[in-house]
Formats: sequence, structure tokens, C-alpha cells
Amino acid sequence: MLFVNPRSGDGKAERAAVAERARELGIEVVLLDPGQSPAAAVREAVEAGADALGVAGGDGSLAVVASAAVEHGLPFVCVPAGTRNHFARDLGLDPHDPAGALDAFADGVERRIDVGDVSGRLFLNNVSLGIYGEAVRQAGYRDARLRTLLDTADEVLRGGVEIPELRLLDRRGREHRGPDVVLVSNNPYAPAAPPRAGGRPALDGGVLGVIVLDPPSGGRPAGGRSWSAESVEVEAPSVVHAGIDGEAADLEPPLRFAIRPGALRVRVPARAAGRG
Repeated sequence: MLFVNPRSGDGKAERAAVAERARELGIEVVLLDPGQSPAAAVREAVEAGADALGVAGGDGSLAVVASAAVEHGLPFVCVPAGTRNHFARDLGLDPHDPAGALDAFADGVERRIDVGDVSGRLFLNNVSLGIYGEAVRQAGYRDARLRTLLDTADEVLRGGVEIPELRLLDRRGREHRGPDVVLVSNNPYAPAAPPRAGGRPALDGGVLGVIVLDPPSGGRPAGGRSWSAESVEVEAPSVVHAGIDGEAADLEPPLRFAIRPGALRVRVPARAAGRG
């Protein structure tokens, strides 16, 4: 079963004729309409006996389908039809050939990869808190992400937007109080030579990546720290606005992050099996 979000990536799936190609391969296709609940559609597919779940869409759509795949122990197929396709790139898929990813259904190689969990909610890429978590909530975020992020940061620094004071301990036991940004990822991001710069070298390392950017204090410039951990807890005095795989969410504190090693069965085309 393949779920297609025709609005993702400015209609990327439609331009690549993903639905038509899938039907030619004998894959049942569900086109997600505006306002339709992807979770409900996936639940119906599972109840109808789907033996593999795929999705052509952005990272938010991927997470919904992947969550059902984990819950029911079904294989998951990612078709890169979003705007940035972060997860697909880290799997080693070609973002310029979404239809080619359909080969995973019939000629796929299965891998076990990790997923992240924040207070019972699955994420494939990352959860962002602080300035970025506020920016995701803004109406213009999808169309102008960098500009929206910069505008939100400016509002926060001028006191126009209040962010609950986040608190967490790093691996050395040092407390970070009131950071501007906290990013928790499913496996750590690492600098690398292009074209992999900013990606994750592995999705099966069994650890979370944590990045914290502290605000300037006492005349000292803003600082940052990153580390890896199997779990992390973030405290706050009130509801925290977050971006979960790029989708806005409100989370009740304390936020408990954990890694779920090998929880997701992923199928990729044979030509991509050695990448990512």
C-alpha cells in the first residue's frame, strides 16, 4: 500500500507520475486529500491486510506511516516526494528519482533502522525546541523557512515572543538552562564533505544526537554543545512548542526522549542498499 501526498514538494509526486507507476507495479495507492487524516487512512489499510506500507510525501507524512509500520511490524518504503527529503537522503535514496524508489516494493533490500521517541511520539529525523520550535508554528514557515526562522529569532531576542525556559543536563552533568535552541535527532548529525554535509552517517547507531545552543550570558558570546545519548529529558514550566520532523506540535513537560534501536523495517531498492 502506497500513500501519496500530492501537495508535498509542490506536487513532486504528480510530476513524477508516482501513483501511475505504482499501480503499474501492482501496488495499491491511496491519494491523501486535504483535511484527510493520514493516520486514519493508514489504520484502515492495516486493518484491510496491507503487508507493506509506503509513503510519497514530506517528512511529516513519512513519520505517520512509519509509526504504523513500527506498531504492526510491517516493512516501510520511503518515496522521496517532499521538498528537502532529509530522511530519504540519509537512507541513500535519490531525491531526483521518486518513482525509482518504488522498486523497493518488489526488489527491495530490508534494513533495520532506529527511530526516535519523544514522550511516546515517533520521529524519524529530529525534534526542535526553542526558537526553531516557535518558527515552525508561523504561517509562512513552509514557504520561507530561513526568513521565518530569522524573524522568529529576532522577535525572541527583542522580547516579542516568550519561550518557556528549557532545562536539561548534558552528558557531563552540566545543566543548560534557557537555551535558545535544543535539537534532538534520531542518530547524530555530523559534518562531512559534500554532498553529505549536515546528514547523518548512520541510522542504526542506537543513540540520539543532542545539540544545544545557549544564549549569550555575562558578556560571553553564545555557545553550543553537542553529544550523543540513549535518552535525554527536557524540563520546562509550561507547554513546549516543538517541531517534530518539521511539523508543529505542543508537548507537555517533562519531555522524555529515547532511541528505539532497530525498531523500523525499511526496504530500499537494491541499488541503494549500500548507501546511507
